[in-house]
Parts: sequence; structure tokens; C-alpha cells
Amino acid sequence: MFWGFHGLWLLMPLFLLGKFFWLIILGLLIWALIRRFSSRRPTAYYRQEPFYNPGMHPGTPPTQHSAMEILRQRYARGEIDATTFDQMRERLESSSGPSQQ
Repeated sequence: MFWGFHGLWLLMPLFLLGKFFWLIILGLLIWALIRRFSSRRPTAYYRQEPFYNPGMHPGTPPTQHSAMEILRQRYARGEIDATTFDQMRERLESSSGPSQQ
């Protein structure tokens, strides 16, 4: 009987390690579930960002802007100056005929 009680003390560290093992497994499982269902996950790895086209309904294809419209937008954003805008506009008008506004 004395050896049975003494043997229990020898097995006590194994019981504690078993509890820590299951606590670590449970913590990893909770972490994985939170990470999986979190709304702030990085989108670059999972899906591509949708194309935003104002005024369009979801599911409709995006429209292509004309070269003149793109040129006007670049000038409005300040990407090109007035002389570059005039040169490019003249080139576009000469290659495709008069612009339709």
C-alpha cells in the first residue's frame, strides 16, 4: 500500500503535463477559429478586391473609359500639366478624328 501511494507522486508530473497539453491544444483551436472567421483577414491571400464602379449595380461589368476621358481625368488629378495635356489631346484627335463630347 505504501508503494501505491508513493507511485502516485511519481505519476503526478505526467498528469500535469497532460492537462497543459490539452489546454495548449484548446487554445490553438480557439485561435485558429478566431483567425478563420475574423472579418479583418488579409484579402490579398484569399480573394481579389471587387472593382468599384460608382453608379453601377453589383454584378454588371465595368465600363471602359475613352482615351480622351482618361486624359481629362489625369489632367484634373494634376498628373500632367497643361502643355502635355494639349499635346496629347491633339495627338488623340488627329489619330481618331474629331472628339465627340
